[in-house]
Amino acid sequence: MQRFFIFITHLFIKYYHYFSIMRWKTIPLIFVCTILLSSAYAQPCINLGQNPGTAFPVCGTSTFTQQTVPACGGRLIPVPGCENDNAAYGDLNPFWYKFTCFTSGTLGFTITPLTESDDYDWQLFDITGHDAADVYTNRSLYVASNWSAHPGATGTASAAGSFTNCAGFDYPNKSKMPTLIEGHQYLLLVSHFTITNQSGYKLNFAGGTANITDPKEPHLQDARAYCDGTNVIVKLNKKMRCNSLAADGSDFSVSNPAYSVIGASAAGCFSGFDMDSVILTLNSPLPAGNYSIIMKKGSDNNTLLDNCDRGIEEGESIPFSVLPVQPTPMDSLTKPGCAPDMLQLVFKKPIRCNSIAPNGSDFIINGSPAMAIASASGECNENNMSSVVHVKLSAPILHNGSYAIMLRKGSDGNTIIDECGEETPAGAALSFITKDTVSAAFDYSILYGCKVDTVIYSHNGANGVNKWNWQFDDHTSGNSNQLQKVYPVFGHKNTTLVVSNGVCSDTASADIFLDNELKADFEAPEFICPRDTTLYKDASTGSITSWNWSFGNGTGSFLKSPPAQSYQAPLTDQEHAIQLIVTNNLGCMDTIVKKVKLVSSCYIDIPSAFTPNGDNLNDYLYPLNAYKAANLIFRVYNLYGQKVFETTGRLKKWDGTINGKVQGSGTYVWTLEYTHTDTGRRFHLKGTTTLIR
Repeated sequence: MQRFFIFITHLFIKYYHYFSIMRWKTIPLIFVCTILLSSAYAQPCINLGQNPGTAFPVCGTSTFTQQTVPACGGRLIPVPGCENDNAAYGDLNPFWYKFTCFTSGTLGFTITPLTESDDYDWQLFDITGHDAADVYTNRSLYVASNWSAHPGATGTASAAGSFTNCAGFDYPNKSKMPTLIEGHQYLLLVSHFTITNQSGYKLNFAGGTANITDPKEPHLQDARAYCDGTNVIVKLNKKMRCNSLAADGSDFSVSNPAYSVIGASAAGCFSGFDMDSVILTLNSPLPAGNYSIIMKKGSDNNTLLDNCDRGIEEGESIPFSVLPVQPTPMDSLTKPGCAPDMLQLVFKKPIRCNSIAPNGSDFIINGSPAMAIASASGECNENNMSSVVHVKLSAPILHNGSYAIMLRKGSDGNTIIDECGEETPAGAALSFITKDTVSAAFDYSILYGCKVDTVIYSHNGANGVNKWNWQFDDHTSGNSNQLQKVYPVFGHKNTTLVVSNGVCSDTASADIFLDNELKADFEAPEFICPRDTTLYKDASTGSITSWNWSFGNGTGSFLKSPPAQSYQAPLTDQEHAIQLIVTNNLGCMDTIVKKVKLVSSCYIDIPSAFTPNGDNLNDYLYPLNAYKAANLIFRVYNLYGQKVFETTGRLKKWDGTINGKVQGSGTYVWTLEYTHTDTGRRFHLKGTTTLIR
């Protein structure tokens, strides 16, 4: 109810200025709303064409005239771009039109009121792939619109400036021509907002480049006699106008003059304007034989017409045959898949659904092992007919076997009955075979190596498996029941196998861990100070059985955790090569060599002078031999107390510049803070250094 009053209020706002222009300023709001209520909501939209689902089919070559506009509607419609103008947009007193674009281009059309002062509005939707009713909710279907409050002709024009014109007198009556897309379906809403006058309008399509006229000429497509030949179903090659069909059947004749058509109808005409098939009723059943249906002008003085008023040529004929009435056989059985628990029977003619016993007793299955039937059903249409019957088994068939499904009289007292009332005789049977289910479970063995591992995969091929598809995690594959895979990289390996016997398939996967990787490694210090002893810690991976150390000091060890090593203090810094060779349980070996720096001194000191002249001799100022200094902070100040350098890294050095500017010769003050890694003692040192240029 709230939605209704919002709509009514918005309508009043839309027409306030209109009422003013027409000297209706004194009309009370209650009276205006009463007019709107009585006109727009007097009745729902029940006539054909007043709803999106029953839209008029239109053609680009014809002018469509709507003589009257019944009052109904008021359902709100989204109009992108007009949400903030306080107006209501809806299908007030509407008619809907549908068409297809056959050639892309612009759409030109004009809506001309039969009464010049009438205000008609419109909106165009692209409903391709959508339900027609989606126009009320789906904003994306919007193409173009014009909701101007100006009376008179409206539509599209090539010179118009916008695809969207909202409500009110600020907007023109013509909108820019939208571009249609070939193959797309469109809906055009024409909404009548002149509440006091229900006269109609003319709708004409012209001026654009798009083609909305079906180029296909109308023809008879085929004909089929129904049951005893009293009825003939004629299929048309396209949709045609329902109002061009003469109900007395006078549009058609039969090639045998002894028989005549006495009636014609089309199912689609009860809920729409067009049809694609016609059911003809004859004066008596046709005997078995060959006939033709002939097109002629009926009592309505035309043949069948398409939506562009093009008629099927008079004298055009289509042949058909009447066969002797006989029971409908079980035509075929859809090939059962793997482990079938449902059989699908196909019949040449539709079967009456009420003749199928729901408990499946119309059928029995012969074969070994015995199979019971649980139920049966059809895919029933609106006429309660089905061309297939689904027979549900009590359990799936898991094994290879040969079977036959046989028709018998069920608990309902009959077998099955076709659309013509003929009962299929009991005893009819269809054979089928089933396949064993399969398993993709596979075996594997591993041949371990030093550099690569080889995995041998195999599948037993049981239950008729004749296809194998191996997929490995390195994106390689194989298609035999047994194969070898060489892995040059160790670790987790995933393998998937899909097998099939032509009917049944299965998938299995395995995660294999190749854990024989051998890698030598050990932990060593970055440097060794004089008089220090050094422990080397094994960090190798793999199933190691022996270790062979060489420490660069003339000694070695075969222990996993060798004793601490000592080195003679060198006169100058030296590098020693430390080597470890490991052997695993397969006899594989791996070697690693690391270099350790043996320093001549670990006494921390600051030079008393330095000469930053680029000769690579005493060019920098920094803490010397600070190997055992942790949490180091080194600062340099000039004689004015300004800090010129600071670092927390022992190898970061001052080059005698500030921001790239060379500093002059002189004395500089330094401070050094650090914690000794052996003792944990914190030191705070201070001194001076001379910069010499």
